Amino acid sequence: MAHDQSSLLLRKQLRDLNKNPVEGFSAGLIDDDDIYKWEVVILGPGDTIFEGGVFKAHLTFPKEYPHRPPKMKFVTEMWHPNIGPDGSVCISILHEPGDDKYGYEQASERWLPVHTVETILLSVISMLADPNDESPANVDAAKMWREQPDDFKKKVGRLVRKSQDEL
Repeated sequence: MAHDQSSLLLRKQLRDLNKNPVEGFSAGLIDDDDIYKWEVVILGPGDTIFEGGVFKAHLTFPKEYPHRPPKMKFVTEMWHPNIGPDGSVCISILHEPGDDKYGYEQASERWLPVHTVETILLSVISMLADPNDESPANVDAAKMWREQPDDFKKKVGRLVRKSQDEL
């Protein structure tokens, strides 16, 4: 039963995004037969070092959605403190609901069933513009961002150009 509700909810969100696109990203299914696997394209936010980039990522939803968060992974190469070397996105709203056993996050900052694909992607766009280097998923990127900002900008600039070439 819950499985049916989650697929209905995802279908509704997909319809809503197609009817009322949100600036900064697009989303669709990787395979029309699987509502739980989406491909998203995020445009690098304006006035940031990611501007001009076209970044593809996959959202994989659990059968328990919206009670559990999806996983998000960039398939376009990324360099960012909150994106792991494997492309996995690490932001609070994608963390399992409830209290953080390490005490870094409040339960209210973590996954809540009210989140939608739109709120997730807007949070990721915001994260691109404003990295959190307190608990990085990519320690090397966080260190470079803090200690060698010019090198960080150059590396991201190369990835932005590469993302455009891959279109």
